Formats: sequence, structure tokens, C-alpha cells
Amino acid sequence: MASDGAETRYDAPFIARMLQFGDSMFPIGGFSFSCGLESAIQKGVVVDVATLHGFTRTAVEQAARSDGIALTHAHRAALAGDVDALVHIDKEVEARKLSEEMRTMSVRMGKKFTEMGAEMIGAPLLCTWRDYIETSATPGCYPVALAINFAVQRLPALGAFVVHQYGVAAAILGAALRLMRISHIETQKILYEINGRAEAAYEIAAASRLSSMTGYAPLAEILTAAHAKAHVRLFMN
Repeated sequence: MASDGAETRYDAPFIARMLQFGDSMFPIGGFSFSCGLESAIQKGVVVDVATLHGFTRTAVEQAARSDGIALTHAHRAALAGDVDALVHIDKEVEARKLSEEMRTMSVRMGKKFTEMGAEMIGAPLLCTWRDYIETSATPGCYPVALAINFAVQRLPALGAFVVHQYGVAAAILGAALRLMRISHIETQKILYEINGRAEAAYEIAAASRLSSMTGYAPLAEILTAAHAKAHVRLFMN
């Protein structure tokens, strides 16, 4: 496992805080987004359990190659207290959000996550990052906010990465329960299979250069563009 400079521990407080900050009900508005699933269903890309599984797995893999790489770099920068590096990483993340809906999702969740973290933990870096977001000195994208939150608690980057990847999958599968005929058992089976890939994906992300971060996902961009013009929408993206 790649070392990230934080304490590698898996005691009760670490597990509890990882669960808390990774909870889909953590009040940062994640439930308002479907990560493109709503449009995928409307356009016939996702029609059953098999296509939902493939869509979710692809979305999680794309997240690892984009936001996941940024997260590992941001975690290192946060441990070093390098705010300039964090701003640079944050802007690189925003630049790769080609659609307005995806940018909106990332910055809204990132801002709220930072505000919650600053209030709950009170770490100086979190408060500084909140001020940077409020003064528009940085966009405040979610993966960077998550990395800072874990770093100031001296929690490992692997934990932040797993929370991020789990969140992508959980958002899609939670939306699926509201958008298509599928059971909780079926969505949990998909989530279980995808969770088993998290550590291997982390190793790749942690070893990647920031410049390797890619937002190339043409089908996702097309679906997002279609969603923006949809007449009926349950989710914000």
C-alpha cells in the first residue's frame, strides 16, 4: 500500500469517522444528484440490472482516474499545509468538469463539506479553506474538500479515497431505486462487487501524476448535456 504520510490506523474512531463522513445522508446534498443515471435511463442506456451494473462500475472507474487522483495529491498537500498546491489542484479538478451540472455538483458538495468540517473539527486548515471558497479564491471541489478533511484528522488517503468512490456508487444506486424497477438486494450486490475493487484503484491513483487526471468520458458528457435540457427531472444531474 502506498504511504501517504498520515497515520495508518483502523481503530474505532477512524472507522466511525469514516462512516460518518462517508454516509450518504451526511448533509451536503449528495442525494440530489444521480451522477448521470437519470439521463441514462431516459435515453435507454440503462434498462436493467446488468446495464446498471456496467454504468455504475464505469462511473466509479472514471472517478478514480479523475477525482481520485486529485484527492490523493490534495491529501499530501494538506498534510504539508501547502494551500497554494491545494488551490492549484482544486482548479485542475474544476477545469475537468466539462458540464455545468457536474461542476455544480462538485462545488456545492465541496463547499458544504468544508463548512461542516470547519464547524465540527475546527482545524485551522479547514477554516482557511472555507475562507478561500467564500472569497472565490478557489472553486472548492468535493474531492479536495474530502482530502483536506481526512488529512487534518491524520486519517489516511486510502480512507478518503474509499469514501469518495463509495459515494459515487451509492449515489447512482440510490437514484436507481427511485428511477427504475430494481430491488435493494440487487443494488447491494452491485455495490458489494464494486467495493472489492477500491484498493487496487487507490494504488493506481496514488501513483499517478496530477497531469494524468482525466475527465474524458464522452458518453457521460452527452448524457449530462441531454439532462440539462430535459423537461422532467427528479435529480439535479
